[in-house]
Amino acid sequence: MTCRHLAAYAAGCDTAFTVDASRVTFGRGALAEAGDRARALGMRRVALFTDPRLRALPWFDEVGASLAAAGLEVIVFDDVAIEPTDVSVDTAVRFARDARPDGYVSLGGGSVIDTAKIANLLTTHPAPLRTYVNAPLGDAQPVPGPLAPHLACPTTSGTGSEVTGIAIFDWLEHHAKTGIASPRLRPSEAIVDPRTTTTLPAAVVAASGMDVLCHALESFTARQFTQRAAPAAPSARPMSQGANPWSDLGCREAMRLAGTYLSRAVRDAADTEAREQIMWAATLAGIAFGNAGVHVPHAMAYAIAGRVRTFSPAGYPSGPIVPHGMAVGIGAPAVFARFGAYCPERHLEAAALLGADTHGATPADGGALLARQVIELSRTIGLPEGLAGVGYTSADVDDLIAGTLPQQRLLANAPCTVDSDCLRELFSAALTYSG
Repeated sequence: MTCRHLAAYAAGCDTAFTVDASRVTFGRGALAEAGDRARALGMRRVALFTDPRLRALPWFDEVGASLAAAGLEVIVFDDVAIEPTDVSVDTAVRFARDARPDGYVSLGGGSVIDTAKIANLLTTHPAPLRTYVNAPLGDAQPVPGPLAPHLACPTTSGTGSEVTGIAIFDWLEHHAKTGIASPRLRPSEAIVDPRTTTTLPAAVVAASGMDVLCHALESFTARQFTQRAAPAAPSARPMSQGANPWSDLGCREAMRLAGTYLSRAVRDAADTEAREQIMWAATLAGIAFGNAGVHVPHAMAYAIAGRVRTFSPAGYPSGPIVPHGMAVGIGAPAVFARFGAYCPERHLEAAALLGADTHGATPADGGALLARQVIELSRTIGLPEGLAGVGYTSADVDDLIAGTLPQQRLLANAPCTVDSDCLRELFSAALTYSG
């Protein structure tokens, strides 16, 4: 295998980590606070971002009424695309430039929140989209200054976008997902109301829940912050700074909650306890990976989702589409099985937190146990088992590698060095997990 181990404490590596987090209000009925909180952030003319499905649900009316009661002028953008692209983002940016709001409220899943982040950025600091996009696809220029206030109200229990400075989109020309990462993109505040999960289809809960789980697993098994190069200046320390004691706290609890409640949340929309706990897990995992960063399963997922040809899952707009959390879950077992040797104790602990029987197991068993536990959970909640389940074959491996290699921000956060040969092994192993 070509994945190379890293020394625990290499010369020139970092010796500190930074904790960043949005202000979060969590609880049933919290959406009613949107107007007061938006006004307290200084908003007077609000761009309310959502998608067509959400606009037809009661949560939109509740937030709209709260904003109106606070005396705020509201301009609605409800044309957010699920799994946004550079084209759909451009539509949102043109809306925001014409509307000239002084603040943003996003109501929806990660697609809505990320679209609002980019619209805010490109309206506040106008530039071509590629200016801020992660290298090597984009120019990776730093965001030059503060953005307008943004109040994020997530309605799916998965992405954690409400507490991170990351915005993801599908760049159609390159057939791959990419994004923008900056602490300035992090929403000013988040309102997390778990009632919104009661209207989610089971398939969406399954995919977004797998995203929650992989946020926690990847952050927990990421390269340690002491194995990453020290920044040129303290203010230049990246958000993906590697696993650290702060991120570990959220990861452990998010894993425990996912192992306990995810299957229940998918199986029964009326199980309010399970759906609320997965929403809380999503918040914890979002804070964790916003301070540690994810790694190879997410890098692979951007290629899996970006190069899909025909797959169209239930519960989502007509395809072709591989929902983000589903794409992450497809690659994850292969990664954990092969990377278990690089931080074996953490892989074993993660397997135990997900409910695996680790009695008599040694750290050397951790990778295999964790991979098996993720596969079993995927089966239980009805996600495809491997690349073959979403229409890929062995003939697609080279193309998937090509779509993954540009994701250097993520690959560099792995606990080992990852090259094309390593990715070939991983994609080949991820073709199917049957048996």
